[in-house]
Amino acid sequence: MDHVPNHPAALPALPVLQADCTNCFALCCVALPFAKSSDFAVNKPAGTPCKNLQQDFRCGIHTRLRDKGFQGCTVFDCFGAGQQVSQVTFGGRDWRTHPGTARRMFEVFPVLRQLHELLFYVSEALTLPAAAPVHADLRRALTEAEEWTRADAQALADLDVAALRQQINTLLLKTSELVRAKVPGRKKNHRGADLMGAKLQGADLRGANLRGAYLIAANLSGADLRTADLIGADLRDTNLRGADLRDAIFLTQPQLNAAQGNPTTQIPPSLTHPTHWT
Repeated sequence: MDHVPNHPAALPALPVLQADCTNCFALCCVALPFAKSSDFAVNKPAGTPCKNLQQDFRCGIHTRLRDKGFQGCTVFDCFGAGQQVSQVTFGGRDWRTHPGTARRMFEVFPVLRQLHELLFYVSEALTLPAAAPVHADLRRALTEAEEWTRADAQALADLDVAALRQQINTLLLKTSELVRAKVPGRKKNHRGADLMGAKLQGADLRGANLRGAYLIAANLSGADLRTADLIGADLRDTNLRGADLRDAIFLTQPQLNAAQGNPTTQIPPSLTHPTHWT
């Protein structure tokens, strides 16, 4: 029998993997802690509403977050986990009018965020033709992770998400190797490297392994990052002005939000130029 290629219709219907704050009970503003730093103007413990949060679950300084010292809020993205927890896991019952839900809701929000992030990576891997040898395993992983997003709060609280993450990461590593192998020549391996403040302007980083690399405040202006693996790379204040990130793999919107760029920065079509890029 001839091989029948997988058709997208055979894949599970995924939850939305982008934040929809209008359908979320401001979980990132309550459930998560933050420490006073260059990213946050104040300290806030987990489970305590941010002082800027209004009764309607909207931020009172949303348009002035950076000016008010809350740059970290403009960088964060829940990959759609906030509205999934709010509207699916808890069926639209918010933590203010149903205070009994608060503790468990705040507990499962980080779990759902990890699941949604994994779905984002696996979904991308399934679009990469070079990763065809692992597509069958990726489809199974996608189905399992998607099923978990519909689990009840108790099951999510008990989930060993770290083990699931490790299982999926093995497939993402294979995906990365297959995709980057298509790039001719010797590829740079900077996996987990400390490249903070590195001067890499105009560097040829096509097919490079930058998984988990610390690129904080590095200068990558004009660099060629096509087909580079950027999963988990720390791009806070990284200069990406004029850089080419088309076809970079496992690049996320939060990473771009944390970096510095401009209109000449080329990015994958599935992502958007942050509003603070000039």
